[in-house]
Amino acid sequence: MYSNILVPVSFEADRNARESMEIAQAIRAEGGKITLLHVMEHLPQYATEYLPADHLDKARDDITGGLAALAEGVGNAEVVVVEGHSARTILDYADEVKADCIIIASHRPGMQDFFLGSTAARVVRHARCAVHVVR
Repeated sequence: MYSNILVPVSFEADRNARESMEIAQAIRAEGGKITLLHVMEHLPQYATEYLPADHLDKARDDITGGLAALAEGVGNAEVVVVEGHSARTILDYADEVKADCIIIASHRPGMQDFFLGSTAARVVRHARCAVHVVR
């Protein structure tokens, strides 16, 4: 059982955040904490010039709402939205909050992952705590 579980959430269609939350609740120790984390990737400067000035605030609000919906009814759950590179930021955040388990959803790896690697693969390789991958 784990007392401080980090659940990075991507809202891509092939990621199963609900199943990640179910697993987190099943393996959480009594009184344990679950943190739902979403990392907003930085956009290139040339792209942001064509977006409304408040696009980041609106995106953050939408993401926070989606995470809150996943956490609804789950005791001792926290929602966090940060900016950065997804894998590195997940790993840094896990170290910062001393997570003892990361539960991350992943897609089925394809040829592109053989050369580049996915976020989940990077987290598995470099995390200092247990990692459960949900497919």
